Amino acid sequence: MRYNVVKGAKHIIEDSEYVVKNPNKYKNHWNQVFGNNNPICLELGMGRGVFIIEMAIANPNKNFIGLEIDGSQTATAVKNIGTKKLKNLKMICADANNIAEFFGREIDTIYLTFSEPWPKKQDEKKRFTSMNYLKLYDRIFKKNKHIILKTDNKILFASSLENLSKYWYSFERVSMDLHHDERKIPNLMTDFEVQYYKEQRPIYYVDASFKG
Repeated sequence: MRYNVVKGAKHIIEDSEYVVKNPNKYKNHWNQVFGNNNPICLELGMGRGVFIIEMAIANPNKNFIGLEIDGSQTATAVKNIGTKKLKNLKMICADANNIAEFFGREIDTIYLTFSEPWPKKQDEKKRFTSMNYLKLYDRIFKKNKHIILKTDNKILFASSLENLSKYWYSFERVSMDLHHDERKIPNLMTDFEVQYYKEQRPIYYVDASFKG
């Protein structure tokens, strides 16, 4: 699935109350941004924001932050909010490699939804579940670690299970076909996922945690 270039994306981002322009300014103070001490959930690579917006609507007692490096996708996410008033949602247009500059130990859950799979061996360090990223997440998790991943890519899923296991995560739930899992795992779909569901692709899912 390809994304279109959004004309005027920079201005859309700058004008949006949902996009935090200087996220490093709020490191260790995101509870003040939201005005409460509710759990903070972070989606890395939010794309057009469909998932994070729906999660914010469905879970008013949690705070959500969507991070996306691409300006056009971030602008589209802003547009997708429309006239909704979501006090528990913020967005950041930035590189995921910089998250330790934006957050202290404040994050309760990280969502990785259809991240770039980087299937080639030489690119495996770029995967959001590579060891270098798992170590990076240690710097922003509040206490316990909690990662939820969804993907249609077998290579990414297999390497994710391997790395999470090596890093002492426990698997709360694992599914090789989320939409047809008899356990009826609660799920809100991303825009990618809607298309993949129509194409009858299996969606791989893992809910992993480490309690410190």
